[in-house]
Amino acid sequence: MGGLGDGTGGSSAEVDEFGHERLAALCHRLTASPGTADLDPPVRLLIEHITSEVRGGRAPEELEDDFDELEDLLLASGLSAGLGSYRTDTPPPYQRFPGSGPGHPPLHVLTCPRGHCARVEAPPSEDEDRPACRIFGEALREFGLHRP
Repeated sequence: MGGLGDGTGGSSAEVDEFGHERLAALCHRLTASPGTADLDPPVRLLIEHITSEVRGGRAPEELEDDFDELEDLLLASGLSAGLGSYRTDTPPPYQRFPGSGPGHPPLHVLTCPRGHCARVEAPPSEDEDRPACRIFGEALREFGLHRP
């Protein structure tokens, strides 16, 4: 499965101006899975704890010990990337970068609805629904990119 974190666990490098890397990886994994019912109970309970704390307003960087524990559980269960940056699944097909067509329309990406994580998605095509954040249960927000 895909992730965005660097897999170093507990490092302040996982939080930057774009948000928390391992929270983004968790959100991506939750989006790509049908649910959490089939997860091992310790993994499911820890995910529920982390998401509940973040929904309640706690900063993700205050949960680094919990992210480390989740990382260890995922690695022990055979998910070789944990919440790291290495993929163990096939990445989604590449989409045309927004704004690369004629006329140069405004560039937009979709990001975390509350700005807590580093998840970034290309906007869906007209007939697709906007992806949702599995942490907050809200649609990803549109973010305009500035041209130089």
